[in-house]
Amino acid sequence: MTTSTKTRIFLVDDHPLVREWLAQLLKGEPDFEVVGMAEEPGPALATMRATPPDIAIVDLALRTGTGLDLIKDLRAQLPSVQVIVLSMHEELTQVERALRAGAVGYVMKRESTTRIVEAIRNVRGGNVYANPEVLSRLAERMVGRRHSAATGSIDTLSDRELEVFRRMGEGHATKRIAVDLGVSMKTVQEYQARIKDKLGLADASELLRAAVRWTEGVL
Repeated sequence: MTTSTKTRIFLVDDHPLVREWLAQLLKGEPDFEVVGMAEEPGPALATMRATPPDIAIVDLALRTGTGLDLIKDLRAQLPSVQVIVLSMHEELTQVERALRAGAVGYVMKRESTTRIVEAIRNVRGGNVYANPEVLSRLAERMVGRRHSAATGSIDTLSDRELEVFRRMGEGHATKRIAVDLGVSMKTVQEYQARIKDKLGLADASELLRAAVRWTEGVL
C-alpha cells in the first residue's frame, strides 16, 4: 500500500490577512501542505532555497522588490518549483509577463476561492492555468500583435519600467519607488524618462496621468 505525498506550498504576499486566509483555505485540502510564508522576495527565495516547495504562490505587487523578479529568480535557481500568481492586477500585460517570466498559473484575487485550488491541481497535473477568458484574450492579443507594431504602447516597456509605471499609478513618489525596488532615485528617474519616451508623452505630468489611467484600467 502506497501513501500519497502532499503538495508542499509556499506563500508570498505582503498582506498578512491574505497569507492567513490563503493558508487556512489550502490547509482544508487533505493533500496540500503549507510549508512557509513570506512578505518579501529576499526572505522568500532564501527560505525556498533551503527547503524547496512544490508550488510557490506569489503576488506580483509586493511592498519591496517585485513578484516578477522573484518568479525569474525561482526559474533560474529553483526550476522545479512551479509558480502560480495570485494577484489583484487583471491587465493582460501583467498576465503575459508573469507567464513569460516563468509562472505556470495566474489567478485573480477577485475570483472564486475555489480557483486557486483548481489552479494548483491543474499545474501539478502538468498544465498551464488561467481563467479561460483570460487565455482567450491573450490569444487574441498575440494574433493582433502580428499585424501591428507595438510602438507607443505598454508592450514596449521592460518589466522593470512597467513596475515603476505601476507604482507611479498607485501614487508612490520617486523616493519611495527607489527604496522599495532597492535602487537609486537617479535610476528610477532614468526609468521614468525611458517610459515617457517610449509612450510618446510630453512631460512628467502627462506621464503621471498615463500611469494613473493604466493602473485604473483605462489606458
